[in-house]
Amino acid sequence: MELRQVRYFLALAEECHFGRAAARLHVAQPALSQQIKQLERELGIPLFDRSTRRVELTEAGRRLTGYARTLLAEEERARAHMTELATGHAGRVSVGFIGTATYDVLPRVARTVRARLPGITLDLRGELLAPQLLDGLVDGTYDLAVFRPGAATEGVSITPLRTEPLMAVLPAHHPLAASRRIPLASLAGEPFVIHPAQARSAMYDRVLSACARAGFQPSPLVEVGETATLVVLVAAGHGVALVPESVQSLRLDGVTYVPLAETETVDLVLGRRADRDSPSVRQVASVIEECVDA
Repeated sequence: MELRQVRYFLALAEECHFGRAAARLHVAQPALSQQIKQLERELGIPLFDRSTRRVELTEAGRRLTGYARTLLAEEERARAHMTELATGHAGRVSVGFIGTATYDVLPRVARTVRARLPGITLDLRGELLAPQLLDGLVDGTYDLAVFRPGAATEGVSITPLRTEPLMAVLPAHHPLAASRRIPLASLAGEPFVIHPAQARSAMYDRVLSACARAGFQPSPLVEVGETATLVVLVAAGHGVALVPESVQSLRLDGVTYVPLAETETVDLVLGRRADRDSPSVRQVASVIEECVDA
């Protein structure tokens, strides 16, 4: 039983007239009659009682009508879903976020995709380090990743998202906490809370390079993996830290964010595997770029 035959059958079942059904289907009446006869032969049972005056459904025809409507409705839903997949309006997309992008970029992306692309299922993971994200892109765990650039990784294409200044995070009781701006050198001698030293880890090298330009090497170092934990440790008095400006959206009692007198910046990028691109991934990537600009 072909879908074309189902359409012909349903049109005739609803019109009960070969001429009207043929006109509705934009086919010749003999072609319609031939398809109905072929369907009846395949099913082994008459679907219509025919006379010179009227066409009526048999009991089998009446029962088949419900199935026919269901089949055509399912076909329409399947076509619509395939169209959504082809245009990127449906599918599943996995996105990983560096810790410092978890607090401002991730929520915006989630809200925008839910409102604009409800057919896309997002798998969002935050508070990750750049090496984890790059490995996840390579092995297919993530379709997209938002992170701080470090060493290049083969097979991963990069789109710049933004450049933002670094800020000092100080305990609220710190003598410099009330300052409008501080030179980085004023933090020499303070213990630093910092992201861990790992291959391809951008923030560790970025913070040490900034301190070196200010004329000192921070010591001791307290290494933590998650940005939220880093800020909590500062609040608890374990040291000071340097973070991207966007981390201010993570508001915790006991800390103060203070701009630096120097211009020290860090980049945020979007990574993807070009050989695993899809319409839905492109749609979500576009939303991420838009949300970072917002």
